[in-house]
Amino acid sequence: MAALMAAVPVLALLGLCAGPAAAAAPLVIWHGMGDSCCNPVSMGYIQKLVQKKIPGIYVLSLKIGDNLIQDMENSFFLNANEQVRQVCRQLALDPHLQQGYNAMGFSQGGQFLRAVAQRCPAPAMLNLISIGGQHQGVYGFPRCPGESSHLCDWIRKTLDLGAYSKAVQEHLVQAEYWHDPLKEEEYRKNSIFLADINQERGINETYKKNLMALKKFVMVKFLNDTMVDPPISEWFGFYKSGQAKETIPLQEMSLYKEDRLGLQEMDRAGKLVFLGVKGDHLHFSEEWFDSTILPFLQ
Repeated sequence: MAALMAAVPVLALLGLCAGPAAAAAPLVIWHGMGDSCCNPVSMGYIQKLVQKKIPGIYVLSLKIGDNLIQDMENSFFLNANEQVRQVCRQLALDPHLQQGYNAMGFSQGGQFLRAVAQRCPAPAMLNLISIGGQHQGVYGFPRCPGESSHLCDWIRKTLDLGAYSKAVQEHLVQAEYWHDPLKEEEYRKNSIFLADINQERGINETYKKNLMALKKFVMVKFLNDTMVDPPISEWFGFYKSGQAKETIPLQEMSLYKEDRLGLQEMDRAGKLVFLGVKGDHLHFSEEWFDSTILPFLQ
């Protein structure tokens, strides 16, 4: 008892010296195709969950457009490069983010936030968490939000007929990360978004430098994904060139071997984190999110 009593003033003094705990870095989140910033069962739920688990954290859920309908429509029809430009301006003007922020993208929001990291280094993105993002693009939509709708049918037909035509590239978001392994040269030449951020037409040293500045680049793959083709794109892998059956991991791709984006160096430094979660596309439990994702935000 005497020893415990004697320790109390010391503990109190240590507490005074330590001061308040450092606040968590702000978080920016970007939704996927057919979603919106504030849907209460998707991004709104994620925002509230993070704020509940990390009290006081500032969370910005990105909205592209003046309202939720525009935000959802823009996820299909507003040029991805323009979306990234708008987000870069929004982040630069937000006073809460100027000391750095973490970013978390869902589905196509994952590769869009990677473009932000590569193109807009100020304010600084600290950690990038890609949840189901397709970093080597897609070569099919086995299903998409509202799979029975005419919109999804139209998108599939349009991509099949002319994904790399100028008109389609400029006005259909999904075409801008459509990656046809049977038409690699056409993809490299005409893809206005993915081929650029993946250094397919040359080396942009600024892109490489900016991405390598991340502390962690976390990629989550859904192990039972029926929406993304191929699912390994969520770990930056893709089909072996010239066919659409055999896939290869990131480490076997020329992008990695030639280190055009700095991913090999990041991997060796322990900055790349590959996580798998059981479930279909964007299906995960709160328990998994708490134990696996929240530590990167605290």
